[in-house]
Amino acid sequence: MKLQGKTAIVTGGGRDIGAGAALKLAAEGANVAINYFASSEGADKAVAEIIANGGKAFALQGDLTKPEDVDALVSKTVEEFGGIDILVNNAGGLISRKTISEMSLDHWNAVMDLNLTSIFLMTKATIAHMKKGTIVNLASQAGRDGGGPGAAAYATSKGAVMTLTRSLAKELGPDIRVNALCPGMIDTDFHNIHTPDAGRRGLEAAAPLKRQGSPEDTANLVLFLACDDSAYLTGTNIDINGGMLFS
Repeated sequence: MKLQGKTAIVTGGGRDIGAGAALKLAAEGANVAINYFASSEGADKAVAEIIANGGKAFALQGDLTKPEDVDALVSKTVEEFGGIDILVNNAGGLISRKTISEMSLDHWNAVMDLNLTSIFLMTKATIAHMKKGTIVNLASQAGRDGGGPGAAAYATSKGAVMTLTRSLAKELGPDIRVNALCPGMIDTDFHNIHTPDAGRRGLEAAAPLKRQGSPEDTANLVLFLACDDSAYLTGTNIDINGGMLFS
């Protein structure tokens, strides 16, 4: 197993990309701490599956824009598993589509806190317990192309995640590698909520691979970046979009 004896924290691990990543890391031997905000059922299901397959995991609710919730997650992980080797910063979201004209400062700040400040807080708290390891951030194709209608705040926050990934790679190397994924159209609740079905069908038709991505597709890439298979990669922002955007 590629991660035998390692410990991973996966934020936003109660559904979709986060849950897929947690299950994939556990299948390769990692102990997994799953953070969730509202998806308690999905987080508990992932933990149960990991334990049933002989692994170790727990789930903890928390708002990762709050330092006290971040500290509680990191402290429980160290208490349960003895250290931290892998951090997957997946928590985030669009919240809602708003143009600049209709956007309030509160909305702007909420999106920035959810997608960017949470990564800052989690990374700062985690590296205090990580002598060697890997950090995998979830950015977005929106960080490259500006996103769809009403996604300016979200796209800007994800562009900042990409830049933070590069900065952290320089600051934390050589002992800690930091990389990010830039997912395009992945079949998740994010797009069930925020993207009209007709738009999704159009993107499928236009994509060279003629389909949306799956949480398992992204989980495979998270695993690659988390383990030694990617030992000479750091500071990268890797596209995973079926060929819809080449950077």
